[in-house]
Amino acid sequence: MARIEVEDNGKGIPKEILQNVVQPYYTNKKDGRHFGLGLSLCQKIMLEHRGSIEVKSPASAEGKGTIVTLYLPAGSRKRRKRH
Repeated sequence: MARIEVEDNGKGIPKEILQNVVQPYYTNKKDGRHFGLGLSLCQKIMLEHRGSIEVKSPASAEGKGTIVTLYLPAGSRKRRKRH
């Protein structure tokens, strides 16, 4: 597997909503401008490529960022014939 890790130094994600962040249309924003599609689209793309996504906001550092890790199969896969 290849691993890509992205970390920010934002305010983090509260533990009680962390398991929901990759669900389509889930948002904890109340401003009506956010639709909760970003991480769910990332997860869909990762699954299409036989990979996965993991989102962590370390409990020991709550309020100090989030880590998103993408896992993809390493190596090449056979190409499908296009008709």
